[in-house]
Parts: sequence; structure tokens; C-alpha cells
Amino acid sequence: MKKIVIFGATGNTGLCSLEYAVKEGYKTRAFVRDEKKVPENLRDKVDTIVGDVTNAEQVSQAIAGMDGVVVVLGTRNDLGPTTVMSDGMKNIIDGMKKHNVETVSVCLSAFLFYEPGKVPVIFKNVNDDHQRMFDLVKACSLKWIAVLPPHIADAPSSEYKTQYDSSPGRAISKHDLGAFLVKSLDQSEHYQKIMGIATVTQ
Repeated sequence: MKKIVIFGATGNTGLCSLEYAVKEGYKTRAFVRDEKKVPENLRDKVDTIVGDVTNAEQVSQAIAGMDGVVVVLGTRNDLGPTTVMSDGMKNIIDGMKKHNVETVSVCLSAFLFYEPGKVPVIFKNVNDDHQRMFDLVKACSLKWIAVLPPHIADAPSSEYKTQYDSSPGRAISKHDLGAFLVKSLDQSEHYQKIMGIATVTQ
């Protein structure tokens, strides 16, 4: 895996994925809505593409020539009804199939481990779209890694653990989550697996 594109590269976790990918020497493409949000120290180190994830053609062009894809789509602080993330996920999957790119890591939410009625009401709209994303990912034939983090903490990198099909804790550093989304692309043991991730608490 040498060339990757990150969708949602200037969000809270997306920036951590971007920084990790550049530090580790990946040829990195950032698909963003606003190129000004790419940090100045990274601008000459990444191929920035400005676009809208709901635009299938722009998404397809961003995927062309890549080896892998990282999806860190979010709504920032908007908790209203949305289909932007799932519409974007559909376009990403279609673009990957068109360009024969097989491997994708997708950041979702540990709320998907909950029964729907136990998800806090305030997060219901976002969780509903995460569920639509999740359903699209599980139904595709790609080498996907579905990462379902708990609370994403603005905390330094530290020891963390992963496990399949459930969450191992209550929080994860944004730096560790961002790095794992990139690293997991090369970890075939995680392909087509549902990953929980959390900081190891002492």
C-alpha cells in the first residue's frame, strides 16, 4: 500500500490520519471541501483535491490511481438528519469498483454496537446515517475494515487495543484512531471485519 486517498481529511480524526500517512511516507491524496483547512505544514506534501463527496464523478476521479482508501466522513457539529455520509460512501464504493481499488477502512461509531433504542436520542440522526454507511460497506465485496470507535478524545497517543465485534472501552485518542485507519489497510487479518478500538486504561 503506497498511495492512499483520505475522504474527510480535515476533520478531527481525518487530520490525524493525514498526518500519520505523510509521516509514514504514503503518497497521500486529501479529498476536502475546503483546501484552506489542510494544515500549512502538509500542503506541499499531499495532493489536495477539492470536491463534494456526494458528487460521484469527483469522488471517482479522486480514487483513480490509488492503492487504498480511508473514509473519515463526518457532520462536524450538525446532528440533524443527513444522508451525506451514506451517499458519499456509495460513491466511494462505486469509484473503487470502477478503478479496481480493493481496500478501504471506514470510520463509523461504537453506537452501531448498541441496540437502536439504546443510542442517545441526540445522536439518532447521525447514527441512522452511519447505519446506512455500515450496511453499504458490509454488502460490498471489497476488502473493507469497519472501525467503530467510542468517544474520540483530544488526547495524546497512548497504548490502545482492538477487538472484533464489540468495543473494548469508552474512549480512543484521535491520534491513535487516525493512525489505525491508515495502518489497517495493510493488515489483511482485519479485512471484512468489524473492529472495536479503545485506549487501554490503567
